Amino acid sequence: MPQTPPVKPYAQLRAETAGRDRSLHDKVVTLDAAAALIRDGEHVAIGGCMMSRTPSALIWALVRARRRNLTFSRSIVSSDGDIVFASGIAKKVITSWFSQGIVWGISRVMRAWTESGRAEFEEWSHMSMGLRYRAGAMGLPFMPTRSMMGSDVGRLRAGTTKDFVCPFTGEKLLLLPALNPDVAIIHVQRCDQFGNPQIDGLPFMDHDLALAAKRVILTTERIVSNDQIRRQPDQTAFPFFTVEAVAEVPYGSAPHECYGLYEPFFKHMDLFAEMTRADVEKGVEDYLKRFYFEPKSWTEYLDRLGLNDLLVATRAGRSIYDD
Repeated sequence: MPQTPPVKPYAQLRAETAGRDRSLHDKVVTLDAAAALIRDGEHVAIGGCMMSRTPSALIWALVRARRRNLTFSRSIVSSDGDIVFASGIAKKVITSWFSQGIVWGISRVMRAWTESGRAEFEEWSHMSMGLRYRAGAMGLPFMPTRSMMGSDVGRLRAGTTKDFVCPFTGEKLLLLPALNPDVAIIHVQRCDQFGNPQIDGLPFMDHDLALAAKRVILTTERIVSNDQIRRQPDQTAFPFFTVEAVAEVPYGSAPHECYGLYEPFFKHMDLFAEMTRADVEKGVEDYLKRFYFEPKSWTEYLDRLGLNDLLVATRAGRSIYDD
């Protein structure tokens, strides 16, 4: 039976929050410098959801930096889960869904790596992932819920949750342990140099990720002035003092989507599925070599995705603004 994961006491969380640098200073770094802020063995929460606003460029940089023994968590993973397993940078992924996407089926990489014992997939329900991040963001050690009660996933996680009887109603509930990642990596549409990010479209769990994590590292499609951020303060997702660094990376979610700017690169996602279908080991090895290790820069990576696919994804993504 797995042991209950360690949950940080409130005093420690408060001290970490109080220790953050709250000064308004320039936090712009390069993509490689942003990746260097993440250390081996840390727990990294991934922002966005499935194929939406994935911080693909930062994951790409982590793979190239050959990080090791990282634990990743995310509400729903897509091919990013395949990449962190196959590259060897992840020892565990905590999530509620592990598939490139519905049309491509269950991840072949996940099956190969977990069944061989090379990595671990810790499964939770969709709701429980969100509630665990919410508890972490609130500084609470747990969150009561009915999610997973009576389910196979609930039985699977029986050693890491606690049964509880409500003192007000006498009803049986389930207590979920908080998630407080070491660092959250989040991609946004725009951000100023101080780390004030703005998100268009669904925010998913990113607000809770930012408050639950000890540090936040952002990538952004473009860096804008603080004056522009102040024109629409209601769109600022979380405060600048939670952010340690921000890197400007156009198409930083490719081959996934960034709402309002580009859709997923579907032909490339088909290519990845095809490369791993016949021989998952060789296919993913060839994929990593071709798209992760051979390109010398993110620009070269985008070039390998192809200008035509980039234009198709961009036209589709920006069509939401058409009359």
